[in-house]
Amino acid sequence: MAVESERSGAAMPLLIFPCNGNGLEALGCLGAAYRCAGFVDDTPAKQGQVVAGLPVLDRGALGRSADAAVLAVPGSPTSYRSRGGLIASLGVEPDRFARVIHPQAFVSPLAAVGRNVLVMAGAVVTSNAVIGDHVIIMPNTVVHHDVVIGSYSLIGGNVTIAGGTVVGEHCYVGSGASIKNGLAVGDRALIGLGSTVIRDVPADACVAGTPARPIERSE
Repeated sequence: MAVESERSGAAMPLLIFPCNGNGLEALGCLGAAYRCAGFVDDTPAKQGQVVAGLPVLDRGALGRSADAAVLAVPGSPTSYRSRGGLIASLGVEPDRFARVIHPQAFVSPLAAVGRNVLVMAGAVVTSNAVIGDHVIIMPNTVVHHDVVIGSYSLIGGNVTIAGGTVVGEHCYVGSGASIKNGLAVGDRALIGLGSTVIRDVPADACVAGTPARPIERSE
C-alpha cells in the first residue's frame, strides 16, 4: 500500500523527484501530512542549489534518507512516454512511494488510487474510478464514474474525462481537453490542449482539435 498523504500524526519527510515544474507544484499539495526534505535531481547544475527554500540533492539522498517517502513526478508532453523507465531507475521500493492528494481535491471513497499519485487542487475523482500507479492529475480536472486511468499517465488541468472511459498507460492528456464517455484511449497516446475527443484514440496516436483528429507528433 502506498504511503498516504492523509496519514495522521507528525508530518512525514518526503523527497520529490525531480526538481521540475511538476515537483514545484507538488509542494503546494502536501497539506500537513508531509514535510518536504528536498528535491532529488539528476542534473549536476541543479544539485547543491536551493529551490523554494529546499536543497536539490543527488540520487544518493534516496539512500541517505531511507525514512523519507518519495514522490516521483517526471514527465512533460515531450517525455511522458519515458516516465516508466525513469521512475523504475530510482530503485525505490513500491511501498515507499507517496500518494499525495491536495486538501482541496475530492477523491471518492469508492475510487481506487495507486502508488505515487499526485492529485492537485480542485480535481475531482468520482465513484468507482480507478487511477493507476505513477499518475499525475493536474488542477480542476474531473474524472467521472467508472473511468480507468492507466499507470504512468499525465492528465492536464481543466480536463473532463466522462464516465466509462479508459485511458491507457503512458498517455498524456493536454490541459482543457474533454473526452466523451465510453471511449478508449490507447497506450502512449497524446491528446492535445483543448481537444474534444469523440471517438476512440489508437495506441501511439497523437490527436488534437475539436473534434480531435490525428496529427503528426512534434517531438
